[in-house]
Order: sequence, then C-alpha cells, then structure tokens
Amino acid sequence: MAAEKLLLYLFLLVLRFISSMSIHTITVNQIIKDGAFLISQNNTFALGFFSPGSSSYRYLGIWFHKVPGQTVVWVANRNNPINGSSGFLSINQYGNLVLYANRDQRSPVWSTNISVEATGDCEAQLLDSGNLVLFRGGTSKTIAWQSFDYPTNTLIRGMKFGWDKETGLNRFLTSWRSANDPGSGEYSVRLNPSGSPQFFQYRGANHYWRSVPWPWKKIANIYNYSFFNTEDEIYFRYSYSDPSVTIIMLVDEAGFVKWLTWHETEAQWKEFWSSPKYRCDWYGVCGANSKCEPNNVNTFECTCLPGYEPKFPKDWHLRDGSGGCVRKRLQSSSVCGHGEGFLKVEQVKVPDTAAAIWVDMSMSHLNCERQCKVNCSCSAYASIPIAGKGTGCLAWYGELMDIINFSDNSGYDLYIRVDALELAENRKKFNGFLQTKGMLIVVVLSFSSVWLVIIIFVYFWFCRRRKIGTRKKRLNRKLVDASVGSNYYEDSLGESGLRGSRSPPDLLFFHFSTILAATNNFCATNILGQGGFGTVYKGKLSNGQEIAVKRMSKSSRQGVEEFKNEVMLIAKLQHRNLVKLQGCCMKKKEQMLIYEYLPNKSLDSFLFDQEKRFFLDWTKRFNIIIGIARGILYLHQDSRLRIIHRDLKSSNILLDAEMNPKISDFGMARIFKSDQIQNKTNRVVGTYGYMSPEYAIFGKFSIKSDVFSFGVILLEIISGKRSNGFHQEDASLSLIGHVWELWREGRALEIVDSSLEESYNPYEVLRCIQIGLLCVQEGAVDRPTMSAVVLMLSSETTLPSPKQPAFIFRTSSNTSSPRVGEGSSSVNELSITAVATR
Repeated sequence: MAAEKLLLYLFLLVLRFISSMSIHTITVNQIIKDGAFLISQNNTFALGFFSPGSSSYRYLGIWFHKVPGQTVVWVANRNNPINGSSGFLSINQYGNLVLYANRDQRSPVWSTNISVEATGDCEAQLLDSGNLVLFRGGTSKTIAWQSFDYPTNTLIRGMKFGWDKETGLNRFLTSWRSANDPGSGEYSVRLNPSGSPQFFQYRGANHYWRSVPWPWKKIANIYNYSFFNTEDEIYFRYSYSDPSVTIIMLVDEAGFVKWLTWHETEAQWKEFWSSPKYRCDWYGVCGANSKCEPNNVNTFECTCLPGYEPKFPKDWHLRDGSGGCVRKRLQSSSVCGHGEGFLKVEQVKVPDTAAAIWVDMSMSHLNCERQCKVNCSCSAYASIPIAGKGTGCLAWYGELMDIINFSDNSGYDLYIRVDALELAENRKKFNGFLQTKGMLIVVVLSFSSVWLVIIIFVYFWFCRRRKIGTRKKRLNRKLVDASVGSNYYEDSLGESGLRGSRSPPDLLFFHFSTILAATNNFCATNILGQGGFGTVYKGKLSNGQEIAVKRMSKSSRQGVEEFKNEVMLIAKLQHRNLVKLQGCCMKKKEQMLIYEYLPNKSLDSFLFDQEKRFFLDWTKRFNIIIGIARGILYLHQDSRLRIIHRDLKSSNILLDAEMNPKISDFGMARIFKSDQIQNKTNRVVGTYGYMSPEYAIFGKFSIKSDVFSFGVILLEIISGKRSNGFHQEDASLSLIGHVWELWREGRALEIVDSSLEESYNPYEVLRCIQIGLLCVQEGAVDRPTMSAVVLMLSSETTLPSPKQPAFIFRTSSNTSSPRVGEGSSSVNELSITAVATR
C-alpha cells in the first residue's frame, strides 16, 4: 500500500512538472490562456498576460524573463485592454494571431490582421531576440508577421528603427500614457529621412526634440550600431556582443528618450543617456536663425547667428527667443552677387536638415562653399566627414532651425551666408584684435626681458649671501613675490601633507600675515557668520579685492581631512552656481580657506528674517531654486568629478550681489565613480532636517541623498520656514509632514510664505511644491534625478504623483536638529522613530 502511494505521488509530481514546462511555439490547435506563458528557448524573454502598475486591466505583452520586475518591451493590445482574466491568444483558421477577451466573444481585441492563405502549417514562435514571429509554409518557414515591425515604447537589440520604403512600413516608438496605462501616449520618436536623416521626438503633432543628424560624430561606445540607407530601407539598429549586458532604448511617459542598461549586481536599470535635459534641447526654443547656448545657466541662452538680429527685440529682452532672428539688412539681394561670403560658427548641432540637401557625398570644403555661394537660396553649408567617402557637402535652404552650441567637440562647424557689410565688420573686429594682441605681445616680451635680467641678478646676489641650507626657500619666495605680487606666498604646508596630495595647479597659498592684515587681525567686526568649520571673516587684500576667510575653529570636530577634502574638491569645480575658492592658508594649527566675497551672505539669512524675507519675491525665489538645482546637477553629472555634497542646506547656499545662488561648504562631500550607485559610511555627517532617511539611519548615501536635501530647501524657500525649527498647531508634524498633509487635502498653497502675498503664480508654486514632495519621498529609488528635476522646473511636463515622504513626524528626543559632528551625537547612535511607515 505504501509503495502504491509513493508511485502515485511520483506520478503527480511528473504531471505537475510536465504541465509547468514552458513552450516557445504555438500552432493552430493551441492557445495561450491568461496565466500561461511562452518562454523563448534560452529563457531570455517571456510572453503572457500582465497588469501594469496598479491597473486591474490585462494586456498581452513581452518582457525580459530573467530581469526582476517585469520590464515590458512590447504590448499587443495596448489600446484595447481586457477586463478580467479570461483572455487568450490563438491562431485562427485564416492564419492570423488573434487575442480574445473571452470564449464567447467573436471579434478579437487584437489581431495581426494580415492576408495569408488558410493553412495548418502556421505557427507563432517567441525568439530569444524578443521577437514574436508568425511563420507560414511548413518546413520552408517564411515570416508572415513579426512584433519587431510594430514596436511600442521600447527599442531592443536587433530591432529596426526606421522605414521600409518598399512597403511604407514605419517603425517608431510611442510612449505609454502612464505607468499604469500602456496605451499610446502623447510622445513619439520617429526617424525623419528628409535631408540628412535625423530622429525627431514629437509631442502630439509638434516637434519636441531633435537628434544630431546623420552622420553621427559621437555616439555611446557601450554598444555597436548600424545605419542603413538604401533604395529599399532606411533604419537604425544596435547590438552588443557581451551576453551579460542588456541595453534598451525607450521613450517614457514623461517625455524623456532614455538609454538604459541592466546592472545585475544592483538589480536595477541605470540610465547612461537621456534627452531632453536642458532648455536648449527643446526643438526651436530660440526660433529661426539663432543659436542656443546650454552653458548660459543664469543669462539668456539665445543668440542670433552672424548677420542676423532679433525679430522681436522686446521679447528678446524679456528672455523669450521663440520669435527667432531675421537678417539685419532685409534685402535678399544684399547676400547674392554683392561681395557676400560666409562666417564660421564653430562646434554646433547643425540646423534641422529637413531644409537641407546633400550637394555631394564626396566634396572638398572649398567646392562646397562654391556650390552654396552660386545659389542665392543657400543660407548655410557644412563640410561633414563621412566614413569611407571623405568629406560631404550639406547645404541648407531657407531658415536655420534648432542650432545648439556644443562644448565637447561633438558638433560640426557651420558656415553662415552673410552680406559684404557683415564680412567687413567682422574683418575689422578681427584685425583690431590682432593689432591689440600684437602690441600686447611686444609689451609683455619687453617687460619679461627686464624682469628676467632682474631675476638673474637677484639670484646670483642671493647665492653669495645666503647659506646653502636656506638658499632654495628664500629664492622661491622671491621668485613668487616677483611674479604674482606681494599678497601671495607659498607657506609651509606643515603636517597636513596638502602638497603631497597633488593640489590643483591654480590654487593660491596665502601667507598668514596677508590674511592677518586683510581681516584686521581677525577683528570681531569683520565676522560674517559661524558654522561647523569655524568662523567666517570678511577681508580685503592690499589690491582692493574683497575675500571671505573661513578659519577653522580649534574646537571644531572637523579636522585636516575635511579641510583637505574641500580644498581638493572645490578647486577643481567651475560653475556659476558653486562658490569660487580663491586659495588657502596653513600655518601650524591654523587652517583657512579663502573664498570670493558674496555680499548677500547665505540664503537662510533672508528666508528666515522677518524683514529681509520681503526682498525675496517669487521671481527671485524661483531663480534661486533653478540655480541650486543646476549647481547640484553639475556636481552629480556634468563636472569632471561626480560629487555627492552630503550637507546641502539653506545656510550653505550663498547669494551674490545679483541674488544668484552659490553652493558652498564641501568639507563633507565625496567623489563617486561614474558607475557607482550607493556608498555607506560608519560616520554619518550632515544636518538633521536635511538628511535623507537611508543616510540618517543606515549611513547609506547616494545622489538621491542630495536630491532629498534639495527637496527640503525647496519647501523652505516656498514656505519661509525652517525644516529643523518648524512650529505649528500639530507639534508632532515636521515641515515635510505639514506640507504633505496640506497637499493631500488640496490646501498646499496655505504653506506659501505670507510675505509673498498674492505676487506669485499659484500654478508655478503648486508645481514646485509637488517637485519638492517628489524629492523627499521615503524611497531613494522613487526620487527623481537632478536632471529630471531641472527639466521639471523649466518645462511643463506632466509630473508623477508623490508618494508619502519620509520624516513626517518629529523625533521625540531632538527637534532642534543640530549638525552631526558639531557637538551632537552621530545619527548612528540616535534612535529615530520619525520615518514614515509604508
């Protein structure tokens, strides 16, 4: 009896194993029900029914089988969801793949809808490439239909992206409506074959973003790509040979075109390229015949091309360049047969090539210029290298749209047609520059010769008088004094070893006596403020330059490492929204940092002062928000080093004379590797009220830690209330918690600083509050990157709904929120119960 039971048990196990075995092919007599799957032969992709996000509707889709989280790359019935779990897929008697909502429904919710001969030899197979293919013809197996010809929002390896000219098939991507709805959204990316082929992103029917036209000078080396342009087809396709690598391109519901790669160790998708990121990325933001400069972060980014002037000067002064530019002299004859020529605009994203043609795919620069000049309609040309064909000639006819200045040598030189008068003015400027430069060279050489004689004389004079052991030290000081002035000297670097740490070559070392004189012996009347590092003094050098001297306090818990860290980091960073380090001074136990002097001090001195807060109207506050965001974006992404600040707060945001924000205090900052996601420390530093939960509790920090701090600062700027000193009726709620409760109740505008009165734009403020709440969400993965934040602030893209933030409630033991490392205990030693529960 026991043996019979054992045999029955083994038989049931075999049946269960057989029923669970995956298949990758279905025939006319088979169906795929909701709950069953097609699995490609090597288990790379799966096809089945799914419900996206919080949706209850069912869709038939394809996703990566080995990647957790069900990353869907193709959806069959994206615009016709199934309500319920009774859907099934089959091949009908006409040889078409059909999807039904239930057994009783005769008309399918989706079908391949092709004309094929009725045959029992049809079969559908899910390939390891992720392509669902419908074959016919028995052993000959010809492709009747394939999912690769009808992409949804994702491009995967091996897919063709472009046109089949013979059939008229256009393969393009369309975003989902939302994370819960894979229906066709408002954003699409298509290949435009006109002129020189280029990719366009559309928002509805309007241009939204444009790629650099073919041939591409610079493209990510993380994958290989092919571009085919023949009589029958024009398409882009990419591949990669490493089986451990998975790369996709998608257009998401927020309007970003992204390239992502799957990182197995972190178990998440990582973005290595996306667009649009900046205002200049939007199509035609500066109108026709103009150029957009992305690096003009605090000034107007639009400039007219040579020979052109703003079409609407008043709008131009209001920083609206959408009207574009027109020729300075409107007569068309002035640039045709009257001594006209071309002026070079270097390293740009060339204009929209829909208004251009290839004159010749193999033509010299000189012949290209001649061809453009003889045609009065030719407004510009570019000589572009083409692999295997030499240099091609691309010429534009009509208005020049969507030109962006590139600073990374990834663009091409564009030659603009201008009239004779413009050429003469440009030549005059150039000659004047050469003349000035020539005179300057003569003066410099004469001056240098005199000083060279003096220096040689001084050298030999000192050699005679000084002892061998001290000769080099005195000589160096004399040489530095002779070359850069009496204010600057190299001082002994003592035990810190700063010289051994490869200090930046442009960093100045100030003599201690110079700093004493500049600050009037560190007079109390020169104190600008105090912080964790020590006291900051205002100083004035003998040449009249004003400086700010940050003097390390002997009682400070920050030490030599923090001092060296700030010197080494900030000296290498150059951005208009970062404070500029002029130099440093070290003498025995004295350690000082010398910065540019910013007359308006720190942001908190305005925000939380009952009188000064009135100087910050909404326009100034919004510009400050934008500036801080761009500064952090530079640290995270655009600088040579990838920097995590770790101590962002309103007191570390300084304001210059024009109220432009500058991020300061890099003593706690850390450098991240380009592929690094997160790090952990046993020594948590920073300020309560600005620290993210994962950092405060577990010591884990990342770029999302700075995003959290930025969100807190943003809410402080809007409310005029301190995050770590907030008081209201419900004393248990923090500032974040109070804003969250008001947001949920639809009363978020009640948090707005009363000093703003009715001068602000309610829609703009509500959008900023929503962005702030997105930044302070409890889960680091839910928070946006700073590139996304900058785009949210400078555009009208649809924002996701924020989830419940962290630190809604106060800690029971500490509401004053001191800075860690300044006489307070480490967060690792503090019991925090204020993190919002899920």
